[in-house]
Amino acid sequence: MDPIADLLTRIRNANAKMKDRVDVPYSNLKMEVVRILKDEGFIANYKSLYNEGRRGSIRVFLKYSPEKELVIRGIQRVSRPGLRIYRGYREIPKVRGGFGVTILSTPQGVLTDKQAKEKKVGGEILCQVW
Repeated sequence: MDPIADLLTRIRNANAKMKDRVDVPYSNLKMEVVRILKDEGFIANYKSLYNEGRRGSIRVFLKYSPEKELVIRGIQRVSRPGLRIYRGYREIPKVRGGFGVTILSTPQGVLTDKQAKEKKVGGEILCQVW
């Protein structure tokens, strides 16, 4: 199973059911993706939970507008284990005409499309959120 696809599916399903929060198994890559979602304003907050003797998890607090509308309209996995998608910084696609964000895994860490273009670094396109 693809761990990033699992993270995105859990967030998508909890968002569709208007849940306040969702727990996902911990990994450093997932933590970086969730950090970017928080920085871009797609989720309210997140925190790392550690259980003694067991693996930890990440609790993601979802965000909705005051009128109870979804903030995350769509979330899609681009690169997958069977077909990796790599792009240079000049070829990074825009999401919804710039209203969404593309998350990339680069040699300089997990970055948004804007950060990757500023640093002039390409990488694997993990997902797109709008």
